[in-house]
Amino acid sequence: MMTFHSLTSEEKKQLARNLTSFLSQYKHISDSYIIEFFSEGLWDALPFAWTETLRDLSAPQIADLLLDSTCKDRRYPSVWPLSLLAFRATAHALAFPRKARGGAVQEVGTQGLEEFQENQSQSSLLGHNFRKHVKPKKQHEINKLGKLVKRLCDLTECNNVVDVGSGQGHLTRFLSFGLGLSVTGIEADPTLVAMASKFDGQLLSTLQKESLKKNVASQQLTAPGQSPHHVVGWVNPKASWEDFVKQLKKGGPECNGPTCTDLPSKKRLWESASNPDQHPDKAVLPLSPAQFCLSHAQTVRLVSPQATSTWTSPVPGANPASLQGPPEITPEPSPRAARNPKRQRKFETGEGAGRVASKSHASPFPSRTSNAPPRPDCQGTAEWEEESGDPRFIVTGLHACGDLSATLLRHFASCPHILGITSVACCYMKITTHENPTPPGVLVPPCPPRPEEPSHSVFGYPMSSWVRGLPGHRLSYKAREGACHAMEDYLQRLREESGLLRIHCYRAALETVIRGAQPDLRRAGIQTIKKAHLLPFPEYARLGLPRVGLPADLPLDHVGLDAMLRQQRRVVVYFSLALLLAPVIETLVLLDRMLFLQEKGLQSQLVPLFDPAFSPRNLVLVSVKRREASDHTQCEKS
Repeated sequence: MMTFHSLTSEEKKQLARNLTSFLSQYKHISDSYIIEFFSEGLWDALPFAWTETLRDLSAPQIADLLLDSTCKDRRYPSVWPLSLLAFRATAHALAFPRKARGGAVQEVGTQGLEEFQENQSQSSLLGHNFRKHVKPKKQHEINKLGKLVKRLCDLTECNNVVDVGSGQGHLTRFLSFGLGLSVTGIEADPTLVAMASKFDGQLLSTLQKESLKKNVASQQLTAPGQSPHHVVGWVNPKASWEDFVKQLKKGGPECNGPTCTDLPSKKRLWESASNPDQHPDKAVLPLSPAQFCLSHAQTVRLVSPQATSTWTSPVPGANPASLQGPPEITPEPSPRAARNPKRQRKFETGEGAGRVASKSHASPFPSRTSNAPPRPDCQGTAEWEEESGDPRFIVTGLHACGDLSATLLRHFASCPHILGITSVACCYMKITTHENPTPPGVLVPPCPPRPEEPSHSVFGYPMSSWVRGLPGHRLSYKAREGACHAMEDYLQRLREESGLLRIHCYRAALETVIRGAQPDLRRAGIQTIKKAHLLPFPEYARLGLPRVGLPADLPLDHVGLDAMLRQQRRVVVYFSLALLLAPVIETLVLLDRMLFLQEKGLQSQLVPLFDPAFSPRNLVLVSVKRREASDHTQCEKS
């Protein structure tokens, strides 16, 4: 199968045509809600030939015959209609591959990953300090993405990185302390930023204690990289790239005048979009304890538990050049690199990725986290370089929610200081569209543009002019929400015939009870009921009804409900049909972003970087600007 990074410009456009044409034919499936299976008669809306074929399939048969594109031994219990075969084949053919070329199919969870064979909660590819406070899934992600970001830094000869949506700073710490980069993390939630600073301090304190145990004199320490710089700020999708850069320098959103309000706390971060009273925190939180430099030996121990005396790679036994990097987006070498054969070879091949540069670039957003004078032993390190340092940087966003990923791509395309980007998207249902400019859970920008100023307001989908002009390109909230579902996890449930498959049928049956009691109450959220699949339905209903404001002892039609519950297989089949469209919808969203960059004259590539059985949102959009486009911002420091 041809991968997207190998498609020509016209082939990408044709693929977008095919995607929109296919999805528009099956909107009745992608836009439907499984909880309305009984109340809206979803089964009867399918072609009769389909229902006759699918109604008696077992869960493992659904996995093999419908969802798994890699299944080699399909054994059909009956002759399938051509329309159903075409539906399945087209869905598989149009979706971007979620496994790296030649990658083996893994089990869901840590069991299938080699890095977790010794310990299912600790990746063998990260030093113990980077695993602290970090769940296995995140360990897998920061190791993979961190190496890719480092390669982009090597390709562009830029040491500065901005981590947007940095959360508790796990990726930021790995990029900074582990890979020797100068990193600024920006995060909207001040509570998470405070935690990031706390964890930074704990890591520094641990290293200091280790150095004292080994009688390493502090005045002999030299730093491979400075401490991360943390900024509290919400990246406004309606703001310009200039505002974004100012925000990184100053901390907090760029707001002036009476319309400026504050960023919400974590508890209120996803309140209704109708509430404009938000309160941004403009503070840049301090690191604690006071910053100090790290020795070369300390950083070796920090990154690799197996390391001894030399630091050659941030992961034990790994070849830094063997990344799933973007061969088509390698920028032109600089004249300085061309004059130096060794530099040229490293630049082209990515050799030396993960090594500490002999010189650290100054951060474009110098840390103001301490007013203390520089320590004598820290003089000359990147931490204390002047503000007139290299203004260029790489942007990364690990599972940047909703419009945030689209906003970062727009800034990348417009801002001359941003040389490269790695974008891992998340929460497609929170993307704004023309039809749905304020999806549930999306924050209203705290600083609406002044009437006299040009508005930078744009929607998260579609981004490209090409897709916007295609008939049938619109994606509903439900379709985008469905694109976030995990195919690999559901495949395993089917093959194991897990009791969890019962949940959708339970909820669909409960919906008929709710509407019978209160007809105008539709699709009410009841949240997760703990171990619901192990409960008898009457107990499930007793726990769920009060959550929608109905009495727990509401009389139930047990005969009618039992008849519904016996149709569990049909509910599973219908959900599987909708799930088959999920990767196709995600492909259209990400292809639209590739076409947007293409329209801006930028190459890009989609890389299935993470194991999809472990990290479902595993596709990384990577782009690097050509050397000529950024030469005027090249740092002239020697």
